[in-house]
Amino acid sequence: MTSLVLVGLALALGAVAAGVVNAAIDALPARAPLLSHLARRDNWSSKRYGIVAIVTALAFSAVALRHGPHALTAVWMLFTGVAIAMSAIDFEHQIIPDVLSLGGTLVGWVVVPVVRALDTGAWLEALLDSLSGSVLGAGMFWSIGFLHARVSATLGRRFDHWPDEGEDYPKPTSLDYWVWFPGIGFGDVKLLAAIGAFLGPSGVLATVFAASLLGLIWGVAHALFLRSLTTPFGFGPHLAAGAFLVILSAGPEPFTLGTWLALLGLEIVPQP
Repeated sequence: MTSLVLVGLALALGAVAAGVVNAAIDALPARAPLLSHLARRDNWSSKRYGIVAIVTALAFSAVALRHGPHALTAVWMLFTGVAIAMSAIDFEHQIIPDVLSLGGTLVGWVVVPVVRALDTGAWLEALLDSLSGSVLGAGMFWSIGFLHARVSATLGRRFDHWPDEGEDYPKPTSLDYWVWFPGIGFGDVKLLAAIGAFLGPSGVLATVFAASLLGLIWGVAHALFLRSLTTPFGFGPHLAAGAFLVILSAGPEPFTLGTWLALLGLEIVPQP
């Protein structure tokens, strides 16, 4: 299959997938039926659909050009479409729906090992890679958020909506103590679990590195534009963008430490 045909198919698929993504942006935060939004005429004619269609089609084309006619290409396109939906919802509503983050995690655990096993036959190894990626990704951000919350409570610091006005800090006997943190939304924790399910442990580390750089650039621009250092913004879009960069950087093989170091301009030289 020539590159031109592959890109043409990716563009067409991206335009169709954008309709689903655009419907999800409206339906999922409101917990409304996705199909009803998908069938609405304005879902396919709105200005936002045009933007989503361009972004999705270009992203699908980039994945297709990078990975070619490979089974993993379809997997990366699926992840990219979900990542675009999560980014747009987080940007507009400051939430990441569980059906996308937790659902994406489950899909990653099932689909990625099966597809990788088609090449290597090592299904169990690929499954463990997906599982450990989710544990590392979610565990890393949960640990940061949990420690920040505990230190903040010890120092008596309060944030907008944490804790709510007139309420005390969450106690260990409440669920909020374990999952409600200032600064880091639990949606980001679940998003990293999904990213780890698709990219594995090293891919998660590379994603966080890339997302941190993107977030830093956006944060500076955001602060300069608003002339405020206290206005929050969602980190989910940066995590999704970082994961997309990792996908474009990786080959059909699992994302390894060597690949990550290569992104930093480093190289592991074997000893003679």
